Amino acid sequence: MAEVLTETLVLALDIGGTNSRGEIMRWEGGTLSEPLATHSLPTPTGDGDAAIETIISLSRTLLESVDPAERINVRAVGLGVPGVLDSDTGLVKLASNLGWNDRYVASELQAALGIPVYLTHDVTAAGVAEKRLGAGRGVEDVLAVFLGTGIAATLVSGGKIVRGGLMPSGNRQPAGEIGHMPIVQDGPWCACGQRGCLELFCSARAIGQIYSKALGIDPCGPELKTSRDLVENLSTDPIAATVWDEATRNLAFGLFSAAMVTGPTRIILGGGLAAAGSILVDPVEARMKELATVIEAPEIVLAQLGQRAGVLGVALMTIDWLGALQQVA
Repeated sequence: MAEVLTETLVLALDIGGTNSRGEIMRWEGGTLSEPLATHSLPTPTGDGDAAIETIISLSRTLLESVDPAERINVRAVGLGVPGVLDSDTGLVKLASNLGWNDRYVASELQAALGIPVYLTHDVTAAGVAEKRLGAGRGVEDVLAVFLGTGIAATLVSGGKIVRGGLMPSGNRQPAGEIGHMPIVQDGPWCACGQRGCLELFCSARAIGQIYSKALGIDPCGPELKTSRDLVENLSTDPIAATVWDEATRNLAFGLFSAAMVTGPTRIILGGGLAAAGSILVDPVEARMKELATVIEAPEIVLAQLGQRAGVLGVALMTIDWLGALQQVA
C-alpha cells in the first residue's frame, strides 16, 4: 500500500446497475470517518451520456452538502464502476450496462468537476474494503468473490492487490474475472464469447434461470424465478434442492480451482447470493474439503460490509492513489 496523506477528504462513488451511491469521507489518523455527506441516484441503463450526467449530478449534490470550508479539502473523486477498464489511464474499455465503450470517463469527470478523478473496478474496491475493514482482516492472502448477476473476484496476495499484468499492447490484463473461468468444456455459450463459464451455472441470475427451466417456466418470460425464490423453497421443493445442490457443487469446483492457483488463506463470499448465508457456505465448504487432496481447503466466510463495501473500497483506493501521487511529487 502506498504512503497515504495524514488527513484529507475524498468523494467516493460506487456506480451499480440499479443505483449510484456516493459519500464524502475524511481520512485522518489512518481511518475513515463516518460520511460527511451521502446521496444516491438511479443509474441510467445503456445510455453513456446519461450515465456521465448522473455521476456529475451526484458528485455536485454531495459537494454542495458539505460546508464550503470543508468542500475545498476534497482532494479527489474516486469512481468504482463495473466493466473492463484501465485505472492507469482512466479508460473504460467496455461497460455495456452503462453504455460506455472506449471512453475516458475519468478525464471527462475531472473536466466537469475540477477535481482529480481516480477510476477503479467496483468489485476490486469491494474486495479491498472487505480485506482491510471487513471479513479479510488478519490475513494477507484473500480471494473475495462477489456473487450477483455475474461473478467477479478480488485477489489480495501478500497483502497487495493483484492487478493483472501490462501487455505489450499497452493494455492491462483484467484480474479477478473468475466468473468467466470455463468449467465445462463445450458448455453453453456465454455473453463473453466463451463456453461453459462459471457464472452460467452458479451466479444469482443463472440459478434463477436454471430453476425456472426445471419448473417448466420460460427463463426469459415474466414468471422467471429468482435465486431468492429458490432459497425460500429449499425445504419444501425437491426441484429447488436439486438445482441448489448442483449450483453449490459448481461454485465449489470453481472456487477450488481458483484456490489451487492463488493459494488464499480465506475466501470471502459477498454479493446478493451471499445473503443465503450458511445455506450457501456449508455445502460449498463441504465440497471443497472433499476436493482438497493437494492443498488445504481455505476457510470460507461471508462478507461483512454489505452495500457499503464498494464505496468504502473506492475511498480507500483513492486515498492510496493520492498518497502515491504525493510520493511522486
